[in-house]
Amino acid sequence: MRGVLFDGKRVEVVDDLEVRKPGPGEVLVAISAAGLCHSDLSVVDGTIPFPVPVVLGHEGAGVVEAVGVGVTHVVPGDHVALSTLANCGTCAECDRGRPTMCRQAIGRPGQPFTRAGGQSVYQFASNSAFAERTVVKAVQAVRIPKDIPMPSAALIGCGVLTGVGAVLNRARVDRGDSVVVIGTGGIGLNVLQGARIAGASTIVAVDANPGKEAVARQFGATHFLTSTEGVREILPSGADHAFECVGRVELIRQAVDLLDRHGQAVLLGVPAATAEATFLVSSMYLDKSILGCRYGSSRPQRDIALYAQLYREGRLLLDELVTETYPVEDFEKAAEDAEAGRVARGVLTF
Repeated sequence: MRGVLFDGKRVEVVDDLEVRKPGPGEVLVAISAAGLCHSDLSVVDGTIPFPVPVVLGHEGAGVVEAVGVGVTHVVPGDHVALSTLANCGTCAECDRGRPTMCRQAIGRPGQPFTRAGGQSVYQFASNSAFAERTVVKAVQAVRIPKDIPMPSAALIGCGVLTGVGAVLNRARVDRGDSVVVIGTGGIGLNVLQGARIAGASTIVAVDANPGKEAVARQFGATHFLTSTEGVREILPSGADHAFECVGRVELIRQAVDLLDRHGQAVLLGVPAATAEATFLVSSMYLDKSILGCRYGSSRPQRDIALYAQLYREGRLLLDELVTETYPVEDFEKAAEDAEAGRVARGVLTF
């Protein structure tokens, strides 16, 4: 079968992959569509260290082909969106409703794939949606209505969970709050619509590319700026919440500096693993906070179903996120468009 493989030096679309059958508590999914996220590209450029060879992709949707022993919540033929959280469901963090903190879901890559000749291949983010078929833990497969287009459904599993979840679950933006969003790529756009759904009154989008203003406003921005310099003219006292969605330390500092009293800076962009950021300690004593956020602090079995319902009600935008679709063979073109910022989200199709 086909898949997008990174061997540590180059990325290529191969056709000699095999995936094992689902074991107990696992699901085999035929991938229909998969979003191309910068986290996939960050594996290729070394920003996110990961063992190789690896099948990339972590934002996908497809159709259940088979289930392992003990799986009852999905059956063959169900449409599912996939999460990256292979959490155990039994540890203290899972029991508290914090599956993103489950240690079984962090840094334990498996090797369900092989290539011709028997070479074992790693699975990225417990998912590997850039393959025609993948095996995931049952908890990662969330049933969705069959009327949701697969390219749109694919985006729920990362961009929407991360961006909207950061607003609703981590920052807990309230009605009337002010929000600044730095970076309006796939994650930033979902932060914008999360802030809109939460009822924020002032939502300032900041992106160096002025061509992104129209889509930023479509997703919920009330103002658009090409740098943070004008934020104080809109919010003289500062923002209640500032989300950094790019992954640059200088922008993290700007997000912190833009906060009002009791404000929160939420870090969503991913800089290099060794990157360090600075802030004025004296600026933090008025109950300001810097919050890390993993995967939107989400609970995928709950949140994916919620976001699917909001989409069907017209309150959550998904179709508008899909800027371009590409056959999997055109991965190189999709990656070039993503790196150049020409697409909010490109989607690979099988």
